[in-house]
Amino acid sequence: MKRHLLNNYWIGILLLLAACDKDSFLDKKSSTAIVSPTRLTDFQQLLDNTIFNYTAALPQLAADEYEVSYASWQASASVTQRNSYIWAKDIYGGEKNVRDWNVAFTQIFYTNAVLEGLASSESAGTPTGQFIKGQALFKRAYACYDLVRNFCKAYDEATAATDAGIPIRLNAGVDEIAQRASLKRSMDQILTDLRSAVPLLPAARPSTDLFRPSKPAVYALIARVYLDMRHYTEAEAYADSCLALYSRLIDYNSVSTSSATPFSTTNDELIYNTCGFANATQAYTFIQASTSSAAKVPVALTGLYAASDLRLKVFYARAADGSYTRKRGYYGSGNYPFTGLATDEVYLVKAECLARRGETAASLLVLNALLQKRFVNTAAYVPVTAATPQETLDKVLLERRKELSWRCLRWPDLKRLNKEGAGIVLSRQLNGETYTLEPNSPRYVLPIPDDEIALSGITQNER
Repeated sequence: MKRHLLNNYWIGILLLLAACDKDSFLDKKSSTAIVSPTRLTDFQQLLDNTIFNYTAALPQLAADEYEVSYASWQASASVTQRNSYIWAKDIYGGEKNVRDWNVAFTQIFYTNAVLEGLASSESAGTPTGQFIKGQALFKRAYACYDLVRNFCKAYDEATAATDAGIPIRLNAGVDEIAQRASLKRSMDQILTDLRSAVPLLPAARPSTDLFRPSKPAVYALIARVYLDMRHYTEAEAYADSCLALYSRLIDYNSVSTSSATPFSTTNDELIYNTCGFANATQAYTFIQASTSSAAKVPVALTGLYAASDLRLKVFYARAADGSYTRKRGYYGSGNYPFTGLATDEVYLVKAECLARRGETAASLLVLNALLQKRFVNTAAYVPVTAATPQETLDKVLLERRKELSWRCLRWPDLKRLNKEGAGIVLSRQLNGETYTLEPNSPRYVLPIPDDEIALSGITQNER
């Protein structure tokens, strides 16, 4: 792990040198010295670095929200992209420096550097110091959770204490050798960081800089975490806390159905902004909006939208042959999928949790509050109805599938729902060959990159 951490450290330094202004603290340090931030402005510069804008893209590559032809698949320059598409046992095929793993650890290194620096700063107790600490705790938890949901098994209370989690790094030192903690220990740390961040962050959602977290962002992330853990009571409580502070929805009747970039990075539903981004040397062209003509949205997904549902035209572009490709999403003009936090997801968390505890009427009330903003307003909106809790849950999950497509949420949803017994089988066809992913397959747990295993000796996932 020592060599891995040193490698990530220098990756981080290079990124900072490229991104920071010439008057930043890095220009006052030797190019070979250990860079130690000391001022509040230094700490904020670290946390504002664009490295924090990115999450893993692998779960989008593996999800069933697109399909490609055999010719397009063969033409892909990325072995990782090709192998992820067919759920191969070895998805990397010798490719190294996998950004989906390395970026999160770089983010964790930065946040630890900030937290350690603040601990010895005389300004730590000031409002600005406390705000910076809250940001660092949130962003460390965000990075850790991105690793957990991709490189660990679906959470199961019965086995979490023995299932492998992630290496937990709580300091910026480069000499510590950290092996994988249990999944339960990993989740406990994530939730501890998030709860600690709550009192330190502002209650108001930022009006412009949505790359900085707020209380609504913390609550939304905790709700997401608990939903993935299948702790539905807690997920509902934190969804409520989020919506009590910020609950705005966009009326899609006001959104362009012809624009390739229908949303801005400050649109009213955004709470916190990130995207699933890949290394330029391992470009995942299948999931880029600018090059996704090769990746078609399956009829199994586009066929779910009713004729009066605006989401089909807002989310996807229809080609002359009747097929669909995805447009840019909530990440504005960015070509990679939005992976951040938004109010529509929180509404759906609330609706699902209500349905799971038998509150049919209340669940449908929340669901319809969202859906009435998604259908054309030339006719009266017809509310969704259901007679039983199970029918209600089925309809909520269907809307979750349609609303949250192309956000890197489908993959963890499949892991969670199959744990609940959904029995969802994925299948893809290439050149006459069928590739299948069975429910609860070990291949839902992404492999740790080979170079990481070689350097640190941490335990590899079974595939």
